[in-house]
Amino acid sequence: MKIAITVGAVACAFTFAAQAAAPAGYPARPVRFIVPFGAGSATDVVARTVGQSLSEALGQPIVVDNRAGANGTIGAELAAKAPKDGYTLLMSTNTPSAAAPSLMKKLNYDPVKDFAPIARVGTIAFVLVVNQSLPAKTMPELVALAKKQPGKLTAGSGSAGSLVPIFMLQQMAGIELNHVPYKSIPPALTDVISGQINMVYADMVNGAPQVRSGKVRGLGVTSLKRDPLLPDVPAIAETVKGFELIAWFAMFAPAGTPQAIVDRLAGESEKILARSEVRERFAGLGIQVAPMKPAELGQFQKSELEKWARLAKAANIVPE
Repeated sequence: MKIAITVGAVACAFTFAAQAAAPAGYPARPVRFIVPFGAGSATDVVARTVGQSLSEALGQPIVVDNRAGANGTIGAELAAKAPKDGYTLLMSTNTPSAAAPSLMKKLNYDPVKDFAPIARVGTIAFVLVVNQSLPAKTMPELVALAKKQPGKLTAGSGSAGSLVPIFMLQQMAGIELNHVPYKSIPPALTDVISGQINMVYADMVNGAPQVRSGKVRGLGVTSLKRDPLLPDVPAIAETVKGFELIAWFAMFAPAGTPQAIVDRLAGESEKILARSEVRERFAGLGIQVAPMKPAELGQFQKSELEKWARLAKAANIVPE
């Protein structure tokens, strides 16, 4: 019995040592960062900003792989089925990692079981922008116009953060809009500028510069208070009481990725997000740095699944 225990203890010791030593040779080649939205999207900007610093810390290139479509679920599925070796990571958002089960009838991955949480990066609000030729110049005027023309005004979306508030506004303001889906927010925003559609909820990364340049008109932000990037744009809650929607960005690996690698990536991410230059860059884009460690992110994600399910139900969204 003593020998068995000793041998078992030695085996465990070797196992723990191997796990602890795993990051020493990692990474030995470039790491792929899957972004489930298009180039130029807020998620893409976040992935490239974090990826640049992470590349310096790891001593290997971080290759961003944009896989847009189906509310981010195409990229998320690809990441879920990738080898569990730390060489494929997912820069995700609340859309594929929390809202998707409430927006789609079938998912080919489990947002929780198929992923290992690494780090939350930050949060972001949206701004409702309209084409400059639209008669409505304020939120009350938009609501009034929509009531006069039920189902006529077109609203684009490219993520849960831009889709759910369309239905929230319909439900809370008693209006009807014509929803037009896109693979990501930038092309929807382009169509608002050109007049192909009337409006879109754009994340601050993409929306704020277009509002400031005068290419679109900002009617309201989705945070409860006004955003420092657009101090002259009211909160939608000032017109529609209780209206609020905030999105987030977080890094995941395929479930089963060695814990030592997850811990290494989490530690490096924490250092990156603590840098003043990274915080200042994100602040200038309307992104609030809000780091979380793996276990904390895991619990947060579960609570977000419940939250987005409530939002989808309250907004009368029927999964497609």
